[in-house]
Amino acid sequence: MRSLLIVLALFATCAFSPALAAPATIVVLGDSLSAGYGIAQSEAWPSLLQQRLRQQGANYSVVNHSISGETTAGGRSRLVAALQKDKPQILIIALGANDGLRGLPLTQMQDNLRAMIRAGRQSGARVLLVGMRLPPNYGPYAEDFFQRFARLADSEKTAYLPFLLEPLNTRPELFQNDRLHPNAAAQPLLLDHIWPALRPLLKK
Repeated sequence: MRSLLIVLALFATCAFSPALAAPATIVVLGDSLSAGYGIAQSEAWPSLLQQRLRQQGANYSVVNHSISGETTAGGRSRLVAALQKDKPQILIIALGANDGLRGLPLTQMQDNLRAMIRAGRQSGARVLLVGMRLPPNYGPYAEDFFQRFARLADSEKTAYLPFLLEPLNTRPELFQNDRLHPNAAAQPLLLDHIWPALRPLLKK
């Protein structure tokens, strides 16, 4: 009889204990600066973000959909499938650098980013827009490029980080030999830079 009572008690505990919640998803949609170009994927800042979330007990899974060479048009074309597949609670959009380096029309870039922000929100995701800067030799185009991110974030009322590479700006030793892509030593600094903008979007 005692054994039967123990079995029933264990059954009741299993039956009524809440199941472990599935992790919420963070999707990173970026270019080579977020894809880990030239370094191990485990060293890239999105992978370091996953490690930090686990260390802090935050129940999130990071899915990195970044592709080297990606433009805002490419990201826009891929986003719907990513939203349907991953159903993210947070969407980090870190695109635009390749539009600028190629001198593509900034109105087109802005329209693509706006469409991605709105698609993310319509899917239920909280959105973080990450901006970029161009070298000063791009002239007035460079300043217009930078300001487009700020104006878009303001008009769409979305979370915003003005410049992904800000902490590396005056430290050439943190870049690879091409002087364009951050090296492995730079990745923790990028994560520390992104974290304050991302943290308010995480579920309590």
